[in-house]
Amino acid sequence: MAPEILEQPCEDEVLLDLWHPLGAVETMPRNRTWKDRLLGVPLTLSRSSEGRLAVWRRQDDDPESAAWPAEGPPASTLPVIERYGYLWTSLGTPRPLFEIPEADESNRRVLHAISVTARTSAPRGIENFLDMGHFPFVHTSVLGDEPHTEVKDYNVEVSVADGEILATDCVFYQPRAALSSQGGAEVDYVFRVPHPHCSVLYKSSPGAEGRFDVIGLFVQALDQERIRAHMWLCLLDDDQPDWALRRFQVSIFGQDKPILENQLPRRLPLDPRAETPIRADKSGVAYRRWLSQLGVRYGVIPGAA
Repeated sequence: MAPEILEQPCEDEVLLDLWHPLGAVETMPRNRTWKDRLLGVPLTLSRSSEGRLAVWRRQDDDPESAAWPAEGPPASTLPVIERYGYLWTSLGTPRPLFEIPEADESNRRVLHAISVTARTSAPRGIENFLDMGHFPFVHTSVLGDEPHTEVKDYNVEVSVADGEILATDCVFYQPRAALSSQGGAEVDYVFRVPHPHCSVLYKSSPGAEGRFDVIGLFVQALDQERIRAHMWLCLLDDDQPDWALRRFQVSIFGQDKPILENQLPRRLPLDPRAETPIRADKSGVAYRRWLSQLGVRYGVIPGAA
C-alpha cells in the first residue's frame, strides 16, 4: 500500500465553515467503518446496520476498515447532513447548504452518476466545469465539434448577497448534448457556482421545452492537489436506464481527467496575469476573482497583494 500523503490541513475559515461532500449515501456500506480525507484532514466514516452515518477526525488507532464500533462513534463527531443523495460534513461551524429547488420537484429523476478521483485541485476542477471553450476539442462529436468552436458572449454576475456566481445567456452548439439527443442543436446553459468547490449546471432539456436538466459537480478536496469529483443528475428525461446515464457521464469525465491531471500548476493561480484569459473565459475569470475576494488560499496560488 502506498504511504498516505501528509500535508498541512486547510486553515481557510471560509472553507472550513462550509459543508463538503463525502460521497453518495447509496454507495456507503452498512455496518462498516472506513477511512477518508477532506481538506488535508484524515477522517473516519462509519455507517451502522440501521443506516446511521457518523464522521470524525481520524485517530491513530482507527483501523483501515472495520465493522461499526460496538461502543458507537466517539463523542467528538463532526456535523453531518444528507442532501441530494450525498453525505456532507464540515470541519468548522457550517452555514446552510446551498439550495437546488429542482431536486424536490416530483417529476424529476435524481441520480448519483459517478465519483472519480483526480490529481488536481478543487478550483481547477470547478473552472474546467465552467469552460465551454474546451467542448469541441476534448468532447468532440458529443459536447462540441468543429467548426462550431465559437463561444458566444454571455453574462456573468457575482452576487455578494447570495454568495455565488451566475453565468447566463450561454449558448453553445452541441452534436449530442444529452444521452437522449437525436442530433445537433444549440443548447442553452446557465452555470451557477454557489460554493467554492461546487458548481451547478442548468441546460435545456431535449424533451421539455423551456425547462432545464440540472447537473451538479460536487468536489471533495482530499488535499490541495487531489480531489474526488461527485457528479449528480436531476433530469426531466426518464427514458434512459441508470447504467446508460452513468456510462455517459463516465465517458465525459474520462475525457476531462487527463486534461486536468496534466494541467500545471495543479493549484489554480489567482493572479490574473498568470494565465492569459480570452473572452470565453469570463466565468473562469470571475471565479478566480471571487476566490481571491473570499480569501481562499487552499488549493490555489494566491495573487499578489
